[in-house]
Amino acid sequence: MNWYEDEVQRVEKESEKLPFQPETLFYGSSSITLWTTLYTDFEDIKPVNLGFGGSTLAACSWFFNRIMAQISAPKTVIIYAGDNDLGDGRNPMEVCLYYRQLIGQIREKFGDIPCYYISIKPSLQRWEIIAQIRTANRLILDEINGDPNQHYINIFPAMLDVQGTPVRGFFEQDGLHLSPAGYAVWTKEIRNALNLPTND
Repeated sequence: MNWYEDEVQRVEKESEKLPFQPETLFYGSSSITLWTTLYTDFEDIKPVNLGFGGSTLAACSWFFNRIMAQISAPKTVIIYAGDNDLGDGRNPMEVCLYYRQLIGQIREKFGDIPCYYISIKPSLQRWEIIAQIRTANRLILDEINGDPNQHYINIFPAMLDVQGTPVRGFFEQDGLHLSPAGYAVWTKEIRNALNLPTND
């Protein structure tokens, strides 16, 4: 986990400098980290971007206590991770187990606050492992079902075209990271899931 150290230190420093008490924690991998409009997209729910580049669900669990050290009494946690775990060769069950572990840590620190998990996205770069992505999403959804304080944000359908493949325009050139159009889709889906007003 040493290769995450610079990124984790960056997040620690940025969270110390927040001019407000955050209410909504966005936690996870580079899809969160690179969300340059996150603070304006969710200004009404006082967000903080706690993403760190390249992180896996395993890393999110590993660094949880450090990254959350400056955070107290949030109202909501929104998680996006698992994508890189699968890309690194972990199997879907491992991804689900790390998700379960992370939820346990959130419960221990923050109690039964609402937790929203953004489904692992279908991407052009990782289309060859789409079966594992679908399986991991299903296992995590099964984990979430039955807990009124856990919620699943299924961004999968909104990112596919009529042929059932990822929309090219939703991604940067690498076919993995989101473009502004991709983030606009995520913003709409997340705001709908949180019952917040949208712009359309």
